[in-house]
Amino acid sequence: MSDEQHGRLRHRSRAEDRIASLDVQPTALLAEIEKLKAELDAARGEAADNRAGWQRSAADFANYRRRSEQEREATLGLANEMLLAKLLNVVDDFDRALAAMPPELEHLGWIEGLWLVERKLRALLESEGVTPIEAVGKPFDPREHEAAIYEETAGAAEGQVTGEIQRGYRIRDRVLRPALVKVAKNVTPSTSRNAPHDANPGGIH
Repeated sequence: MSDEQHGRLRHRSRAEDRIASLDVQPTALLAEIEKLKAELDAARGEAADNRAGWQRSAADFANYRRRSEQEREATLGLANEMLLAKLLNVVDDFDRALAAMPPELEHLGWIEGLWLVERKLRALLESEGVTPIEAVGKPFDPREHEAAIYEETAGAAEGQVTGEIQRGYRIRDRVLRPALVKVAKNVTPSTSRNAPHDANPGGIH
């Protein structure tokens, strides 16, 4: 063999080595093709599994982020409601103080300042969706009213709210604090009290 032929053998590429090593018999080629097809199917299956796993992870993360956001909003909402409920006690104090204010003091400047603060508190509550619950003259509703006193009276229907001890409030469509109320309880005289008294049941004179 010449030096030129030896040089070509030394510089033969790996692809050429691979081709040279192949068994070109039909049976061997078919087996090689089947092997390559099996490897391709396995690779495709692995890729599909990896893709499905990635999609599940992405969906789980999206659900986690949504739940976290909902929990954060719920926590903030609860904290806001607790703060507003405490603020209602301040509003109650203003209501009682202004209701008990003597008329002769109403012209004083500091009294007008109290009214201004009270109006600002009301505006703040309204901006947060807090509105008073109507109670007096309404039928008693345990979802919105809390009965403190039952008054025996014939001047109102049974179960009607006759007075308000502490004002109740809603926050949007929910009760923030129920109204503390007086409720009518009709007086029903006994039959014996209404029946005419006959001092001589036997009719003897």
